[in-house]
Amino acid sequence: MTKTDQELMAQAFAEAEAAALREEVPVGAVIYHHGRDEVLAATGNRTIELNDPTAHAEILAIRRAGEVIGNYRLLDCSLFVTLEPCVMCAGAISFARLSRLVYGAEDPKGGAVDHGPEFFRQPTCHHRPEVSSGLMRDECGAILRDFFASRR
Repeated sequence: MTKTDQELMAQAFAEAEAAALREEVPVGAVIYHHGRDEVLAATGNRTIELNDPTAHAEILAIRRAGEVIGNYRLLDCSLFVTLEPCVMCAGAISFARLSRLVYGAEDPKGGAVDHGPEFFRQPTCHHRPEVSSGLMRDECGAILRDFFASRR
């Protein structure tokens, strides 16, 4: 049974909640393979846990999905992530050849898809996924605001 965008973003949101419980910035990501009708990876940020500044949810999900299918190109796959990806993650999304990106909350300060460098609109970008934003925007934004408010 094919999963809906709402179900997949809800799963990414659950990963963001788990990240918050680990005291990581609450961002979650899910990679779904359309042809297989299968979630290949679901994870949240682990930069603190792994002492790795590249351990963003998107990067970890891309790595895991590549392991599952045995290929670095994630063709016919969609990435669902709770926050607009940064430039590092946008680059990885492009190199992985993900067909679609769906993100929840916008990130005017650190985002690189619809803000900042608008990575996929650059002539040097070799692959541009279809992009949709705003799915569960309020929930995805609130968990981040609450997380950072609790640390001030």
